[in-house]
Amino acid sequence: MRFLLIDRITEWHPGRCGAAVKNIALSEDFFDDHFPMKPIMPGVLIIEGMAQLSGLLLEEGVRLDTGRRIKALMSIIEKAKFRAPALPGDRLEYRAQVVSVNEMGGKVAASARRENELIAECGLVFSFHQFENPDLEKQRAEVLALWLQGAGTASDSGTSRPEIGASPLVH
Repeated sequence: MRFLLIDRITEWHPGRCGAAVKNIALSEDFFDDHFPMKPIMPGVLIIEGMAQLSGLLLEEGVRLDTGRRIKALMSIIEKAKFRAPALPGDRLEYRAQVVSVNEMGGKVAASARRENELIAECGLVFSFHQFENPDLEKQRAEVLALWLQGAGTASDSGTSRPEIGASPLVH
């Protein structure tokens, strides 16, 4: 099963920072077993949501800065902390801040909040890899375009809609 754990990107500054939301519904498949009669979103899926946002930020930042079409693969989760459970009906806000990037990979500080309450936080380290798969690139561009609907970016002339074009983003 494939999990897309972002419903919408709400802030988008490739290579720097971003934010996204995930609305947690009781109908999510993972609640069938985690846990019956006491549904709690698995922590690993909260990290995956943060990783999806973080990986896209790094990939698009590298593409815009260097023209390289890379895939950011999560390789290390640093100091993961879970401070409260995420429950059906919650709206998680993921935030990601790029800490460092070089030609081999990047590091991001990520968090998940519910109504300003910190739910989870961690550092995520990614390694960069070259992939040439036009079908996968097209699919990821379509997902990113959907996620970016309504997102804003900062520019010298104020807030504008992000460019999504035929972005080769994959995660």
